[in-house]
Amino acid sequence: MTYQETLDWMFQQLPMYQKKGAEALKNKLDNILYFSKVLGNPHEKFKSIHVAGTNGKGSSSHMLASILQEAGYKVGLYTSPHLKDFRERIKINGVPASKEFVVDFIQNHKPFLEQNDLSFFEMTVGMAFDYFVKEEVDIAIIEVGLGGRLDSTNIITPEVSLITNIGLDHTQILGDTLEKISLEKAGIIKRGVPVVISETQPETKGIFKIMAAQKGCKIVFADQLEIENYKTDLLGAYQTKNVRGVVATINELKDFEIKEEHILEGLRNSIGNTGILGRWQVLGENPKIVCDTAHNKEGLEIVLKQIEDFKAQKVHFVLGFVNDKNLAEVLNLFPKHAEYYFVKPNIPRGLEAEELWKMALDFGLKGEIFKTVKNGFEAALEQADQEDFIYVGGSTFVVAEVV
Repeated sequence: MTYQETLDWMFQQLPMYQKKGAEALKNKLDNILYFSKVLGNPHEKFKSIHVAGTNGKGSSSHMLASILQEAGYKVGLYTSPHLKDFRERIKINGVPASKEFVVDFIQNHKPFLEQNDLSFFEMTVGMAFDYFVKEEVDIAIIEVGLGGRLDSTNIITPEVSLITNIGLDHTQILGDTLEKISLEKAGIIKRGVPVVISETQPETKGIFKIMAAQKGCKIVFADQLEIENYKTDLLGAYQTKNVRGVVATINELKDFEIKEEHILEGLRNSIGNTGILGRWQVLGENPKIVCDTAHNKEGLEIVLKQIEDFKAQKVHFVLGFVNDKNLAEVLNLFPKHAEYYFVKPNIPRGLEAEELWKMALDFGLKGEIFKTVKNGFEAALEQADQEDFIYVGGSTFVVAEVV
């Protein structure tokens, strides 16, 4: 199989959360443990930092990797979803796994994968862990896919666990309150392994403290520590909280020599070191064009405040969502005095643009319907003056079509 044929097989044959939603989830770790055993238990053969949370886990994972790279270590990085190329999910020192490795891995294990009906995410986790062991990384940063407790990545025993924050996202799977969701995320807390919480929240603080006590591990609330205000090249006001969690995590990491200069340089060079995309990414000037992968209430609140602070003459929103979001609480955040270009991300779970337009009208948001993200984006570029601001977002999959 070619690389493209391999990806087509992975995406089409097997359930994948990003495309299909809740039906793609297996809700148990049996499959990934069995697969890992077949691979020689790679999850037991490399050191790691495990990162969970509703918002900020991707940015935090990339910043951690960047700092460790600056300190001279060979650093694996496993994140999801990808924006442009599947191989963004599996990197070492910012370089994606080769196409040959992906093809060979699937080819070699295809009979097993078919026979045992592994999900897209399970096979990808197995692939990443196998790659990190074969390439002999010093440490890998492993981002949770969804939740924590039953996530396929949750077979590792890390050096440190990081939970960024808790918001109401994927409520149909993880629970409909912050408390229920925090219990799922707290599932990554391991016996004797220090856990860092980036953001103290009254609804979740007690749950994390109880879980840490049960597991006999140190718990650190990063926003309650005296931590210097470091600068990062990842733009977006929300990164301030992420940076604190990242620095606190590095401080808990034992047996790795990380100096102040490594933290400074790592945070300043996160994009160059890791190739992260879509975090308050500036696509153009005059008009200012920004895309961001924020896709839930907590994330969008911060992004919209930042747009407001920009004080543009007029704001143009190219917006699209997936069909399992609670859109009422999200659309309520957007300003009425703005131009809207309603689009559908090009995945099966994408919400029809016409449906989004109808719902937006209920919140006083007026605009036009476009068949594709590209069409909506081009229309916004045509309409916007130099002093205006164009924002592209609502879903990771909308951003993927413009970066």
